[in-house]
Amino acid sequence: MKNKEAYWSKRYKENNTGWDIGYPSTPIKTYVDQLENKAIKLLIPGAGNAYEAEYLFNNGFHNVYVLDISPMPLKALKTRVPDFPENQLIQDDFFDFNESFDLILEQTFFCSFEPSRENRSNYAKKMHELLRPGGKLVGLWFDHPLTEDAKRPFGGTQKEYDSYLSPYFEIKIFEKCRNSIKPRMGFELFGIFIKPKKNEPNK
Repeated sequence: MKNKEAYWSKRYKENNTGWDIGYPSTPIKTYVDQLENKAIKLLIPGAGNAYEAEYLFNNGFHNVYVLDISPMPLKALKTRVPDFPENQLIQDDFFDFNESFDLILEQTFFCSFEPSRENRSNYAKKMHELLRPGGKLVGLWFDHPLTEDAKRPFGGTQKEYDSYLSPYFEIKIFEKCRNSIKPRMGFELFGIFIKPKKNEPNK
């Protein structure tokens, strides 16, 4: 974890954060604006500066947990939102973290780690483990094929993502995102994946 933490903290220190758009992503904001139950337990993993968490908290969702491997964006969020509960700002490696949630929001997290088959399979498995039966994984995945010289953000195709996620989730929707921010228009997929209530992978 220390090597990963050092890598990401260095990027924050150098302001090498091209994924950071400075405000809540439009598709995520649109989705959460439709949620009626503000008591749900919600996780944003690899949250970075977590503008989505700030938006949620300021709009009455006070059971929001923010996970990042670097302490720097967590401190930045706490500075912007002093009332955000300290125990809901979690510095940890996603793959080592254990809790249970009703909803997990995916926003430029999947594309951040090395795109090996093992990592991507473990991502799907871990998301399944972190969700309660009937819980949802909702968010955005970059829609551009991997190349041999690919760099972050690492992409993939809808078919590839489906191969990792469908063994663990029922797919409610997974399609080209229609309301991406302008720089990402045409390069994002929006998905809603539901953990079966039988609490077992779809195998």
